[in-house]
Amino acid sequence: MLIDDVTIQIKAGDGGDGAVAFLKIGKGPAGAHGGNGGSIYMKGVSEIDMLRQFRYRKKLGAKKGQRGGSHFNDGANGEDLVLKIPIGTVIHNLTNKKTSEIISIGQRIQVARGGRGGKGNFEFRSSTNTTPMEFQEGSLGEEFDLRLELKLIADVGFVGLPNVGKSSLLNELTNAKSKVANYAFTTLDPNLGVYYELVLADIPGLIEGASSGKGLGIKFLHHIERTRVIFHFISSESKDPLKDYEIIRKELGAYNKELLEKAEYIFLSKTDLLEKKEIEEKLKVLKKVSKKVTPISIIDEESIKEVEKILREINKQKIFKK
Repeated sequence: MLIDDVTIQIKAGDGGDGAVAFLKIGKGPAGAHGGNGGSIYMKGVSEIDMLRQFRYRKKLGAKKGQRGGSHFNDGANGEDLVLKIPIGTVIHNLTNKKTSEIISIGQRIQVARGGRGGKGNFEFRSSTNTTPMEFQEGSLGEEFDLRLELKLIADVGFVGLPNVGKSSLLNELTNAKSKVANYAFTTLDPNLGVYYELVLADIPGLIEGASSGKGLGIKFLHHIERTRVIFHFISSESKDPLKDYEIIRKELGAYNKELLEKAEYIFLSKTDLLEKKEIEEKLKVLKKVSKKVTPISIIDEESIKEVEKILREINKQKIFKK
């Protein structure tokens, strides 16, 4: 099961206290500074299941800075904590109400700053106070509650009712190994595949009422928000393909009207199961809503080539926009 929404508590390391110390010879102050506390960072990685690490690990902290030593030996800084999270993760700081996001592999964002180390008594010396006993305590590291929400970043999002052949096509086009079977809700988690430079996302089947939480519901609709292009699958087995199309479009619009503005291609899938005449009738119905309707079957090599042709064109547009 994909973990795509978690809440955690983080605590950066406190700074170490400054020291009170004196030289044996000359008796001058020699207390050093405390070390800085470790900060906490989020770093983007390609693995989409990295939020799983927070399923039971809810409280995380960086190391404290060490107390200052004698003879001007500053305390060691606390080690930073770097947490790897999937690209596409939105970081909601529930404490200060700020939001940030990880959108590229290797990107690092500081989410909690470590405390500064305190000054040792050497810093408090003066002409009137040659043996200061004062020192400064280290400051506290920042502490926040964070909500991590994964929204997949993909070039093409596969959508449709359950059991319409999305996973089968993803497996055919890429090295993805999505579960495939002849029953509804085979896909329970989003699956990603890469076709040359394009990231393809197979979104689990939606049903009527998904935008209000029915079935797998709203849990997966947010993964479509960041896709550039939508591939809309309708099974040729459907008795009313236009109704199936309208159900999904209604749910997309109910969740976010901007989804209806994305470029969309319609695929009438599993065409190997029907006679040519039946396929032509259903294509005619669907072409009332879009000219971009393509019949496909994963056992028909020519239809797969048509899909690849569309993907190559999408990839050209992506490269051109860079």
